[in-house]
Amino acid sequence: MAVGLLVGWLFPETGVYARPLSQIFIRLVKAIIAPLLFGTLVAGIAGHASLRTVGKIGLRSLIYFEVVTTLALLIGLGFVNLTHPGVGIVLPAGAEASVAAAKKQTLSEVLVHVFPQSFFQAAAEGEILQVVVFSVLFGIAVSRLGEKKALMVELCETLAATMFKFTALVMTFAPIGVGAAIAATVGSQGLAVLKNLGAVLLTYYASVAFFAAAVLFPVALLFRLPVRRFVKAVKEPALIAFSTTSSEAALPKAMEAMEALGAPRSIVAFVMPLGYSFNLDGSSLYLSLASVFVAQAAGIDLSFGQQLLMVFTLMVTSKGVAGVPRASLVILAGTLASFHLPAEGVAVLLAVDGLMDMARSALNVVGNALAAAVMARWEGQFKLAPE
Repeated sequence: MAVGLLVGWLFPETGVYARPLSQIFIRLVKAIIAPLLFGTLVAGIAGHASLRTVGKIGLRSLIYFEVVTTLALLIGLGFVNLTHPGVGIVLPAGAEASVAAAKKQTLSEVLVHVFPQSFFQAAAEGEILQVVVFSVLFGIAVSRLGEKKALMVELCETLAATMFKFTALVMTFAPIGVGAAIAATVGSQGLAVLKNLGAVLLTYYASVAFFAAAVLFPVALLFRLPVRRFVKAVKEPALIAFSTTSSEAALPKAMEAMEALGAPRSIVAFVMPLGYSFNLDGSSLYLSLASVFVAQAAGIDLSFGQQLLMVFTLMVTSKGVAGVPRASLVILAGTLASFHLPAEGVAVLLAVDGLMDMARSALNVVGNALAAAVMARWEGQFKLAPE
């Protein structure tokens, strides 16, 4: 970020010429989308088909996850519409036309468009919602295979694990992509663009604080959880996630902390890993905020209905977000493609994404730790350990 800023400021022409490096990074991220979503969703649906035998805790967990993450999406939407951090950024020409063309679809055309006529066509064209619909239906079909199901689930889990490694590999290029993105942005628009980047960063941190105070804190009170003890227990795993920008890096410590607090191991071991696919509060909040930020940067005034449709799309697609660094960029890139919003908006966000990812990962961990404690209390199995 610092090198890119200096290059864009002192050598603006060189900064502009660095844009292809950020575009290469974006293309690599977008290449991950379809196989990653397919592998995680199919393995998740087919692999968790036994949730029916687990009983009411599985259903309660999923309902809780959906309610909380939807609130996160709506809070992100509210904050970005309140502060308008994307207004004033100029994206490359042509972005407005692509979005304008997409806005002409009727409701019936939108509904038909959700269902793919070819998985490979949907993957190639970046139609993330079509990929999700196909993957969900495929996962349901796999869950009905009987004895042969295990093989397909293992294949999809292997595919997902491979794509996580692929993501980590691509993210080694992230410093170059980030540097090139900020160099090109500052080189073409000057230092004034930093005001917008600072605005979106402050907006996100404010929304995270609001979500913690307005959603997580009342939930803890509602389920009669010891807030002070919970904060003390979750502090270390949250700091691990914050410093490494990885939710998964903090998972073992978070599970240990919740068990030590008083949640039984059986519930912690079930709820927290499940939450890493279905209950990423920080990522959900970021995705709705970042998507509208890109629309604002492109000069597109999305209607309330269009923003709700985007939230609905994110409700589905965010469930496959991995707890690895920058994984939300994969979902964001796919969502932008689905709504024909310019991928260049991702390049602009790259300049501050590392700082946003710190809060994003920490909130993911805190939200999942709270979910485990809530489910334990809901099941009447939470026994507060002595200090």
